[in-house]
Amino acid sequence: MTAALLAVVTAPSPHDGGVRDIATLSARFAYVTMCLTLVWGVLSATGWIRRVTGHEALRGGHVVLAVFSLATGVVHGLSYLFLDDDSFGPLALLIPFAGGGFARHAAGVAGLELFVAVAVTAALGRGAIGHGRKRFHQLGYLSVGLLAIHSWLGAAANGNLATVWLGGITVLTPAAVLTVLRVLPPRVLVRLGLLDGETGRAEPVRISVDVKKCHRYAICQAEAPQVFQLTGDGQLRYLRKPGAKQVPLVQAAARACPMRAIRLQGAGQ
Repeated sequence: MTAALLAVVTAPSPHDGGVRDIATLSARFAYVTMCLTLVWGVLSATGWIRRVTGHEALRGGHVVLAVFSLATGVVHGLSYLFLDDDSFGPLALLIPFAGGGFARHAAGVAGLELFVAVAVTAALGRGAIGHGRKRFHQLGYLSVGLLAIHSWLGAAANGNLATVWLGGITVLTPAAVLTVLRVLPPRVLVRLGLLDGETGRAEPVRISVDVKKCHRYAICQAEAPQVFQLTGDGQLRYLRKPGAKQVPLVQAAARACPMRAIRLQGAGQ
């Protein structure tokens, strides 16, 4: 008697199909709001949105977008734990190279964990923000970059690259452009018209800070570290008469202050 060998191909279960649909939808929401979080954060921190539109960018909007990005990103990751095929486990969602796919999954896991660390650090340090915590917050740029790589590699692997191409480029381009502008030297930003500054004049500037309005966020220190310094006991120290070379940085710090506590006199102020 001849035994017949039958090859059985198991069809994807409706359950797994639904789980993957949830993962895909949450990933797209996370990607869009992640890029918007970066854009809103740069515009509000630098005061550029006020320069362009004449209106302030509410920093609360940056927080709301960041929380929504974090929530949808976590949903995207956790949804894979509910697959019937057991293709993902807890270790694959916590350790970058444990789930295979190497670059794709490693970028997603590392980017999300870094995003969580930046968000938690920002939430815990809203009282007195030190210079080191501010620098750590800037790792959010790296986090967004890793998650963008994960998103595009995932779309390519799942055959959805053509679907997300237009939307992905639309929201990623302004985020990338603002990130580049954020790290350019102040003199370049002055030439581009994004910062005020008279490079050929040495008109003195006098700084005053309203201590009742100042919440010690240390954003001014990040913009002009040679002028503003937040001490270990939470006190803000600053140069009342900075040098001419520091004027563009001081002007950027005044615009970036969310409490509008910095006042400048001179240099066309």
